[in-house]
Amino acid sequence: MLTTSLAAPPSPPSPLSARRRWTVLAVCALSMFLVGVDTTIVNVGLPEIGHGLDVGTRGLEWVVNAYTVVLAGLLIVSGALADRFGRRRVFQCGLLVFGLASLACALAPSLGVLVAARAVQGVGASMLSPVALAIVVNAMPDPRERARAIGVWASVFGLSMAAGPVTGGGLIAAFGWRSVFWINAPVVVAALVLVAVFVPESRAERARRLDLPGQVLLTVVLGLFVGVLIEGPGIGWASPVALTGYALIAAASAGFVLVELRRHEPLMDLGLFRRPPFATAVLGAMAVFVALNVSLLLNTLYLQQARGWTPLASGAATLPMALGATLCAPWSGVLVGRLGARRPLILAGTFLTAGGLCLTNLDQHTSVPLILLAHLLIGVGFGFANAPLTNTAVSGLPLSRAGVAGAITSTARQVGAAVGIALAGGLVAGADPTGLAAASHPGWLLVAACGLFLFVVARASQPATVRTRRPGQERPLRVRAGRGQGHRRGSHDMSR
Repeated sequence: MLTTSLAAPPSPPSPLSARRRWTVLAVCALSMFLVGVDTTIVNVGLPEIGHGLDVGTRGLEWVVNAYTVVLAGLLIVSGALADRFGRRRVFQCGLLVFGLASLACALAPSLGVLVAARAVQGVGASMLSPVALAIVVNAMPDPRERARAIGVWASVFGLSMAAGPVTGGGLIAAFGWRSVFWINAPVVVAALVLVAVFVPESRAERARRLDLPGQVLLTVVLGLFVGVLIEGPGIGWASPVALTGYALIAAASAGFVLVELRRHEPLMDLGLFRRPPFATAVLGAMAVFVALNVSLLLNTLYLQQARGWTPLASGAATLPMALGATLCAPWSGVLVGRLGARRPLILAGTFLTAGGLCLTNLDQHTSVPLILLAHLLIGVGFGFANAPLTNTAVSGLPLSRAGVAGAITSTARQVGAAVGIALAGGLVAGADPTGLAAASHPGWLLVAACGLFLFVVARASQPATVRTRRPGQERPLRVRAGRGQGHRRGSHDMSR
């Protein structure tokens, strides 16, 4: 039956009503909320997990990065599988794998089992985020409505990332660290029911061949890179093991580039990175998630270990971050639809830089209002950043390749999350509670540097205009392909 269904050409989807389109967005956003929360909910529980399993900081980094590395490594192939076999089908498989792996995490008796279960969680999550975005993009063919939907999407995603520590703190205070995994079960069950009822099946008009050599090499590169970042401080950056790791990373990266350039249908079309708007948007997505994850991990370790706060209190300290991300993400989507990506990116860079600079002189007695202000500024910057970055990346590829389009940006985000965790953990891994604040100073400078990089992304982004003939009759959103803001030739429709 599977062979027959794949052999038949896909029938054009019937247009959905406005209510059905936004219901699809709500269902997909619920699942995306699950993935985002699980990326950060564990952060606030790391000290408790360390006490429960007798694990140090470096081992705890693997609890977070086993999930993010696998997620990052498989996102693109999951998007391609969804385009080929059906997005709803792959989405449902991802929910099942994610739910079962969450139960395994909750029951894990040791660090090794927990890390392995987190890796399987990453496999399931890789089938959710790019596929859900592809479902939303295909359900909303109008460019302006799609820009608003991506704004809502970014708001939910921003809320999930920032709300993870708050949710985790409350669960740990009430039920212990294992509850941060048990909570996934009812959400997965509800999502499975809602997807079956409301989400239509869709797939690309022409199925792409799977690039297994490219997939293996990409996973090897990411795993080795993050592994060296985590273990480098312990083994020594110039040790034989580290030098071997550098050589393997270089060899695997070169092999990946050669394989991708020679394949007719590569896993990642490297030619896209010759376009400055696309390339900088992907790098910008990575930078934003480096900043977010550095902030969350340093916040958790500083407040709990240096100042003796409870997990609930340290999670509650991130509420301003969640508030800023939630309020500013939909506003950013509106600005992208009206003015293009440049202005929201400038706002994101300004707030993110300011938030990092607030804590570059952090010490044992830094005032709580200053810490909360820094979190608010970082959350506002994060909220303004996601919609223009996501919209630029998705609009740069054909609609039929929406799964791969969303996967490239999602991969960059998760690579940034893994790198941020590894860098932040490396900075404070050997610090005692009294020296932890001083050890975190380079991390807050890194957050500010990531904010400054968004100004580079804004400069490279393409301005957009929306013109209307009369109220109620809109022309499609168009993006100018010229380099300057005043260049008027060579425009193309975002919906293509």
